[in-house]
Amino acid sequence: MPNYIIPTEIHNALVAAAYEKRGYSADEASAAARFCELAAHHGIKTHNAIKAIHLDELFGSAVGGCVPGAEIDVCETKFKAVERWNANKKLGQAVAFSAMDRCYELADEFGIGAIMVDNAFHYLWGGGYVIDAAKKGYLAYTNCTSALAEVVPFGGKFPTLGTNPHSWSFPTQDQIGFPICIDWATSTVAMGRVQQFAREGKQLPPGSAVDADGNETRDPKNVAALLPFGNHKGYGLSLIDELYAAYGGGSLPTLRGRPENNVAGEKYSACFYFQVIHPDAIKSDNYACDRDQGANIKAVIDDMLGHGNENCLLPGQLEAQAAQATEKAGGLIFTKAEVEAFKEIAETAAHDFNADNLQEIEE
Repeated sequence: MPNYIIPTEIHNALVAAAYEKRGYSADEASAAARFCELAAHHGIKTHNAIKAIHLDELFGSAVGGCVPGAEIDVCETKFKAVERWNANKKLGQAVAFSAMDRCYELADEFGIGAIMVDNAFHYLWGGGYVIDAAKKGYLAYTNCTSALAEVVPFGGKFPTLGTNPHSWSFPTQDQIGFPICIDWATSTVAMGRVQQFAREGKQLPPGSAVDADGNETRDPKNVAALLPFGNHKGYGLSLIDELYAAYGGGSLPTLRGRPENNVAGEKYSACFYFQVIHPDAIKSDNYACDRDQGANIKAVIDDMLGHGNENCLLPGQLEAQAAQATEKAGGLIFTKAEVEAFKEIAETAAHDFNADNLQEIEE
C-alpha cells in the first residue's frame, strides 16, 4: 500500500491552525506543531498529530482538562538544581519543551537539573523530548502519568494505572550515529497503538488487552483495558510513575482525566518528571586502557553488540531509521487512513489543506 508525503510546513500549519481554532495561543499552537512534527519525523504513529488532537477533544480544551493560554507557576524550593512547577492545566507539549529548556540551564550550572510538574495536560510521546535533549548533548529521562487509568495491575481486574511511559536517551551520536533512546509505555501496547490498529484494521498482539468482561481480546475495537507488559515488571514500572506523581502533587489515578466524577477537592490532571544530566558531571578519572568518555561508551556498545550479537538492534535505532526515511522523502510520511484523518482535522479547523496532490511512496 502506498504512503503519502505531507510537506512539513503544510503539516505544521494545519496542526497549528487546529490548536488555534481550539483557543490556544500562537506559541502553544507552535509548540504543538513542533511536537507533532518531531513524532512524525521519527515514525511515531501512536502519538502523532491525529492522536494529539484527539486527546485534546476527549480530555482537553473542550472539557476543561486543558486551559488554553494558562501560565506556569514556578514554586519556591530550597534546592538549586530542582524546580517544582504548577502548570495550571497548560498544554502539555508547551510545558514539556519549556521544562526541558530549563533543565538544560540547570544541568549546565549544576551538572544535573530536574523539574517536577504538577497539574498538567498530557505531553504525549516522551521519547521526543529526550531524543531532542540527547541531540543537544545531554543524558535525559522523563516519565508522566497518563491521561486515564487504562491498565489493569498485575493480578487485578480493574484498570487503576495509566499506560505511564518511561523515556531515557543518551547522546551516542558520535559513537553510533544516533541517540540511544529507551522509550516505552508500561502497558503491552499504548492506547494510541490500539487506535492506530483500529484505523488500519489490524489485530493486536496477544497479551495486550481485555474486553469489558475482563477477557483477553485482540480486536482493537473491543478493548476496555490494557495489560502491563512483562506482568509484574511492567506493573512495577507503571507504579513508579504514579509514585513520582504522588510525591509531586498528583491525585488519584482512577479519577485522572475524569472530571465528570466531580469528587470534591480532587484533581484530574497529569504530572511530569524531567531530569537532564550533563555528561561532564558523571565523567570518570579512571577509564580502562586510558580511554576517554566517548571512547569508553563506544567500547561498551561494541562489546555488547559483539560475540555474535552484531545484528541486534539498539533502542532508538528504528526511530533513527524512520528519521532517515523522512529526510530522504523530503516530508512527513503518513498512511492513506492518516491523510483522511488530516482532512477531517482541516475541515474542523476551517483550514485549507489540499491533500489531492500529495506525493505517493511505497510502504
